[in-house]
Amino acid sequence: MAIMLDHVIIPSRHRRESARFLADLLGVPWEESRGEFTPVYVNDALTVDFADREQFERYHLCFRVNDADFDAIFARLQGAGIKYRSRPRGEDDMQINRRLGGKNVYWQDGDGHLWEILTVSYARADSPPLAAAR
Repeated sequence: MAIMLDHVIIPSRHRRESARFLADLLGVPWEESRGEFTPVYVNDALTVDFADREQFERYHLCFRVNDADFDAIFARLQGAGIKYRSRPRGEDDMQINRRLGGKNVYWQDGDGHLWEILTVSYARADSPPLAAAR
């Protein structure tokens, strides 16, 4: 069986607002509440659950998308006036990174989490298979 990530819990000061924000950007459904969590249904195999917390570490989450989805998400990012950058650290340069032959962009949410969308994964096809790396 392939190992797949099913869900991830993201700490937040305002879980409902954070979930709605991400769901709107990605153009995916979300639920107001499911117990202690506010889920964002990224796809059939991945849910991002936001949970209210007072203190927490900041996370970096990346979604690999196709070109059409990248363009749609990026347009919503720009339409919302959200600052973005081409690198994980540094100033918001309002640029798309194309270093891997695809596109990727980073932005931070109100809780300081770093989000990324990309069209070409770092685990490229020319990399050795996972089994060979073991």
